Amino acid sequence: MSYNLRNRSLLDLKDFSPRDIRFLLNLAAELKRAKCAGIEHPRLKGKNIALIFEKASTRTRCAFEVAVHDQGGHVTYIDSEGSQLGHKESLKDTARVLGRMYDGIEYRGFHQSVVEDLARFSCVPVWNGLTDEAHPTQVLADLLTMEEFGERPLRELSFCYLGDARFNMGCSLLIGGTQMGMDVRIAAPTNLQPPVELVAQMRELARTTGARITIETDPRIAVAGADFLDTDVWVSMGEPEAVWKERIDQLLPYQVTTALMQATGKPHTRFMHCLPAFHNLETEIGRQVYERFGLAEIEVTDEVFESEASIVFTQAENRMHTIKAVLVATLA
Repeated sequence: MSYNLRNRSLLDLKDFSPRDIRFLLNLAAELKRAKCAGIEHPRLKGKNIALIFEKASTRTRCAFEVAVHDQGGHVTYIDSEGSQLGHKESLKDTARVLGRMYDGIEYRGFHQSVVEDLARFSCVPVWNGLTDEAHPTQVLADLLTMEEFGERPLRELSFCYLGDARFNMGCSLLIGGTQMGMDVRIAAPTNLQPPVELVAQMRELARTTGARITIETDPRIAVAGADFLDTDVWVSMGEPEAVWKERIDQLLPYQVTTALMQATGKPHTRFMHCLPAFHNLETEIGRQVYERFGLAEIEVTDEVFESEASIVFTQAENRMHTIKAVLVATLA
C-alpha cells in the first residue's frame, strides 16, 4: 500500500481524484479476495468508529459494521433517537465531542452540509453514507461491480442511469463515471436531469479523463450499446400522493423492462440497482403504489430483476468491500 489517503474524508466523489478512486477500487478487490480466501489481515485494531444514521438503512449499516469488524475495529451505532444531534446540542458541538472519542465518523442523512460540518469540526475522517446530494460509497461499489462483470477496463465500458437523476445516485454516478473515463449516459425527463452546473463541470473534466457524457430524454436512444443499465426508486415515503402520481407518469417510459434491456443491442447487458427495489408487491410501498395507481412494478420489472442479467446482489455485497477499502485507506 504505497498510496497514502490517510486521514482523508470521503464526502463526495469530487473530493477524490481518478487516481484516488483507482487506488480504492484496487484495494477493494484485494480485500475482497482476502476475505473470500480467509486470509484477511485486520488493519483497524483499536479503531473506534461512530455510525450516525438519521436515515434508516440495511446495506450501508451492515456494510460499515461488517467491514469494521472484519478489520478488527469497533463501532457505535447512533440513530436519530440516540443522540442530541441538532436537538439539544448543535452539530458543531456534537462533532467536536465525537472527534475526541472516535477515530472516524460515518454519516447517513439528509443534507450535504451536515456531513461537511462533521468533517470540519470533528478533526477525524468522515465518510458520507448517503445524503440527498451524494452517495459516494454506493458508486464505488457500482464501479467495482462494473469492472468485475465488464471484464474490461472501466474506460472501455458504458452504463446508462435511468430515472430521476437530480439527486444522489444520478449525480454521483455521473461524477464517478466521468472520473474513470467511462461512457456515461443519463436518461431522464428534462426536469429530472442532473443540475446543469454539475453537467458542465463533468464535461470539462471529461476533456482530461476521456469520458463520454450523454444526457438524453429518449431512453431507447440512451441505452443503445450500453453494457449496464442502472436505476433507483422513483418515490419516497412521506412525499405527497400528487408527487407520486406526477413522478410515476413522467418516469414510466424509463422503467427497465426486458424490451429496454434488449434495446441496448448487446446480449450481455447487465442490470444494476442500489436497492431497495420495488419490483413486486412484497413491500409496503409496492402495495401502496398498486392500490393507488394500479402499478405492480415500478422502476424495474420483476422479470428483469430476477433474471440472469441482474447483478444487484453482487453490487450490494461490494458495498462492504469498497467501504472496507475506504476505511483501511483513510485510517490504517
